[in-house]
Amino acid sequence: MTDTVTDRFLRYVVIDTQSDPQSLSQPSTEKQRNLGRVLVEELLAIGLSDAHLDEYGYIYATIPGNTDKQVPVICFCSHMDTAPDFSGTNVKPRILRNYEGGDIRLTGDPQQVIRVSEHPELKNQIGNDIITTDGTTLLGADDKAGIAEIMTAAAFLVSNPDIKHGTIKILFTPDEEIGRGVDKVDLRKLGADFAYTMDGSTAGHIEDETFSADGVEITIQGVAIHPGFAKGKMENAIRIAGAIIDRLPRDIGPETTSGRQGFIHPTGVTGSMEKAEIGLIIRDFDNAGLTAKEEMLEAIVKDVMAGYPGSTYTFEVKQQYRNMKEVVDRHPDIVENAIEGIRRAGMEPKRGSIRGGTDGSRLSFMGLPCPNIFAGGHAFHSPLEWVSRQDMERAAKTIVEIARVWEERA
Repeated sequence: MTDTVTDRFLRYVVIDTQSDPQSLSQPSTEKQRNLGRVLVEELLAIGLSDAHLDEYGYIYATIPGNTDKQVPVICFCSHMDTAPDFSGTNVKPRILRNYEGGDIRLTGDPQQVIRVSEHPELKNQIGNDIITTDGTTLLGADDKAGIAEIMTAAAFLVSNPDIKHGTIKILFTPDEEIGRGVDKVDLRKLGADFAYTMDGSTAGHIEDETFSADGVEITIQGVAIHPGFAKGKMENAIRIAGAIIDRLPRDIGPETTSGRQGFIHPTGVTGSMEKAEIGLIIRDFDNAGLTAKEEMLEAIVKDVMAGYPGSTYTFEVKQQYRNMKEVVDRHPDIVENAIEGIRRAGMEPKRGSIRGGTDGSRLSFMGLPCPNIFAGGHAFHSPLEWVSRQDMERAAKTIVEIARVWEERA
């Protein structure tokens, strides 16, 4: 109970919890349970007697209310997995104390440099303690920073009963990074009215709008034949896939868009001469924009396929999540109370959109409105990932203040 948020964070990030999009199990990797078991033990030690890890890898726990008021039940949520985009094995966190400014060269791979020009938020971190990896793995601040902050706030609230609050639920999820973070969540058991994901970035930010998101799988059936006898007959599925990808407009990729611009992003290509598959993700803040991009993509596919009359294709769209703003706007108190909590924690609140999604996107449409609050991490899914100790402390304080605000305003 005396552990700081940094103590907890450093303990959690060395546990490998990468999720696996190719796995069909739930959770997708058993190693996520390794962190889950640690967290349950710590929650029980804090005094949350109902803390448990369920069969699907979710952690549920309750901080009992200590007020006579009828306060809505709020939940704080973070995910345990780290992204499969970069290695999360054998994480070696490093602490740069009293950061004086300038670029940060990582010790395990000197080619990896966190440059101020690319990470301007570093300019606001002078004098703070910056936690990085050694450059050979990601850090896992996404979202173990959020977990550490929730755990620290829970311990603080239990240890300080003079702070009045309603019932607070804790939810830690697996597989958020592969889009399955709430597939098996039991909202009836959770019993919350509203929620917040602690899965954002810059200190002071609250996000009540996300992308709407779809995945697209294109399967191409080519014409295979021995290459020595292929003239006029072969239609190589790999070449067809390459032609489709090459036709994607370069100005609607994630590397060329920002702000409220959506994108089309190829995430994987597999195949042989006979059959090839392309996986893509489509993102837009507006559902009409999402549909327009999908129609554009299929038009490209049809145009390319016209040059290969012996080949066929399938085009499958799978909904992933939708913009949470549609739901959250119906409950303005959720964001207003969080803004006041951020202000009381000593920051100027900044309300905005996130170019991505969180568990909160899907939870909102499942009946649990759930905006996203900063956790302090930056450069997610890469070896350049970093977080500041002071920002994690501010996030933990924000959780406490939000709980206080909900009780006061009940």
